[in-house]
Amino acid sequence: MEEPRYQSAFLTEVADAIRTRHYSIRTEQAYIDWIRRFILFHGKRHPRDMNEKDVAVFLTYLAVQRNVAASTQNQALNALVFMYKEVLEKPLDPNIKGIAYAKRPKKLPVVLTREEVTKLLSQLEGTQWLVACLLYGSGLRLIESLRLRVMDLDFSRRAIFVRNGKGAKDRVVTLADELLLPLQRHLQNVKTCHERDLESGFGCVYLPHALARKYPNACREWAWQYVFPARRRSIDPRSNSERRHHIDASVIQKAVNVAVKRAGIHKKASCHTLRHSFATHLLERGMDIRTVQEQLGHKDVRTTQIYTHVLNRGGMAVRSPLSGVL
Repeated sequence: MEEPRYQSAFLTEVADAIRTRHYSIRTEQAYIDWIRRFILFHGKRHPRDMNEKDVAVFLTYLAVQRNVAASTQNQALNALVFMYKEVLEKPLDPNIKGIAYAKRPKKLPVVLTREEVTKLLSQLEGTQWLVACLLYGSGLRLIESLRLRVMDLDFSRRAIFVRNGKGAKDRVVTLADELLLPLQRHLQNVKTCHERDLESGFGCVYLPHALARKYPNACREWAWQYVFPARRRSIDPRSNSERRHHIDASVIQKAVNVAVKRAGIHKKASCHTLRHSFATHLLERGMDIRTVQEQLGHKDVRTTQIYTHVLNRGGMAVRSPLSGVL
């Protein structure tokens, strides 16, 4: 049985509206946090007693005084738009000055060379190495790799099934031959850990939506377990049940950041850089852009085309006039 986790009855109502629409817990936490900040900013006034002008003042404060990024400002606006539309049933008027979405600057993605990828991966080991290899070898987003279940790995077909990815879409991506044996060895250790949890009266993993009620025993089945489980069990914030979740994203992010420095890579590289590198290197090898689009899970091919700009930047694309002078 779920218990309310927010002292405020209104925030609990917002959380219920978010869960009814099957938003992720990360979205719930972000939206609740922005709505709480909005309320505190206006002296704990109830949002029902505020309007578009109050929203505009808050967004202006974020942009001017807090100097937040455009994406952060847009996330705050998304939370407030959701609250007024879905909870208070008072949709915000988009024509009011000051509540428009901030324009995000268009930036070319950071891409590593193959040599740099080799150096980076050589600085990682164990689970961190495996996850990083999936980011580069299969083009997965970090959260997609961490949410993988045992059933999502098809070793015979060299395929990975990404369930409920960005935009609530499923897709199939390639699984590198080089990862078959390391992944199988890794799963043997994970299975041993799962069996110990079962013996201790635990071993039940989180199941999405209503599957837990429809298949009450599925949560303990091996096929449903996370490929990359956390070292310790924790309390599920929605059900208050003690279970083993997947590794937290920050663990991999920190490991990759350290690996970048140790590898001597002087680029602003992150976990997502490995996904960018995957797409760019596929295009360099002659893969057609539609196939790359499907592998990445992009809704619009124009999103994938950004990597063609990376290919055309410098190098053999443009001959410098300096060569005719020196």
